[in-house]
Amino acid sequence: MNIHLIPANEYRRERWKNGLGWTREILRWPEETTAWDWRVSIAEVDKPGPFSRFEGCDRELVLLSGEGMRLDFADDGSQVDLMPPHGSHRFSGERDLSAQLVSGPTQDFNLIWRRDRIEATLLHRPLVGPMVFFSEADVRWIVYVISGQCAFKDQLLPSRLEQGDTALIEPSHSHANHRVILDGGGELLLIKLIAR
Repeated sequence: MNIHLIPANEYRRERWKNGLGWTREILRWPEETTAWDWRVSIAEVDKPGPFSRFEGCDRELVLLSGEGMRLDFADDGSQVDLMPPHGSHRFSGERDLSAQLVSGPTQDFNLIWRRDRIEATLLHRPLVGPMVFFSEADVRWIVYVISGQCAFKDQLLPSRLEQGDTALIEPSHSHANHRVILDGGGELLLIKLIAR
């Protein structure tokens, strides 16, 4: 398996699609195009307002910091509260919604994927000791460190992750690395991405 580390200081800060806020893009695939299959980023929400629409996509938001926010969906009038420590919600990217802040700005982990090309699962998990990832064809894992620190064992290159860092684990064409072990302590977001 191949491991790519993305330190938090290498995330790319850019405007939201609707121009009304900022996000720090962590990863997208493919990297070379705006017509990506999936993207992970950290949205900076500092005022109430509408979110961008993403046609043909599904999304999941996870509150990382702040006192929380309310998502107001225009199509059916429903409301969803993302409250500390790490409230989350999964929804269709076509839905019109706006956010109301509970008390001050928030930062929110934002996973977006094209539903016709990717199957995505986001898990919020503690890390207490070793965690094993096995190689599977067409499966990528993303590891985001909410808190704590960890490292991939038995790697030739430095593989330490601190709070706010991300790793991408991809299948290898070689059978030599059929699994990787992540060891440490803390709290993680784990994303499993399966190509359709």
